Amino acid sequence: MKVLYTSLEKKLGVNFKDKNLLVKSLTHKSFDNQDNNEKIEFLGDRVLGLVIAKKLLEIYPTEKEGILDKKFASLVNRKTCLQIANEIELEKYILIFRPRNKKTIIEDKVVADSCEALIGAIYLDRGFTTVEKTILNLWKKHLEKSVITEIDAKTKLQELSLKKFKKLPTYKLISNTGPRHKPNFKVAVRLKDTKNIYANGTSIKNAEQAAAKKFLENLKL
Repeated sequence: MKVLYTSLEKKLGVNFKDKNLLVKSLTHKSFDNQDNNEKIEFLGDRVLGLVIAKKLLEIYPTEKEGILDKKFASLVNRKTCLQIANEIELEKYILIFRPRNKKTIIEDKVVADSCEALIGAIYLDRGFTTVEKTILNLWKKHLEKSVITEIDAKTKLQELSLKKFKKLPTYKLISNTGPRHKPNFKVAVRLKDTKNIYANGTSIKNAEQAAAKKFLENLKL
């Protein structure tokens, strides 16, 4: 186990003074109900937000607050944290309850939360300067992609519907299939006097976005 955590430290470029803190940041409550990473994750979420907000203000000193909000949200959401976690193979370091003779698949939320807990642990162990450097290194390509922030499909469709029909689009959950760790949601969206457009996603939110995007692509006004 020590070798595994050493390899993680190398990926991060951080040498923990308190190795127990590193282990705790990757300990899920199912593995240890008392000494786990929930509170460190709470801290890590705030530290990540502070570092990203500070960097965005440095990169875009004249940008409007609304645009900065969209960039910020896309950089600190679960999807991005999960991508970062996958890049450093964080899942294989997470301590979680594993039933005997059964393959355990760790949920995306657990992996993303562990990424934030790891950030909290780095802050506690090495201070703000080190955690800021680590975050900016891990998030480098994502920060570069933030140069262009597009209005999401649901917002575009909402604006279009209000302008043309004075009503919001109607979304309806059609089905929820697939295993618990990999759900598949199917939703329908329609505007006044239009037919339903269907799309799928790994969450209701993602499915609604996909449906709105598909609707806009097919809409001919």
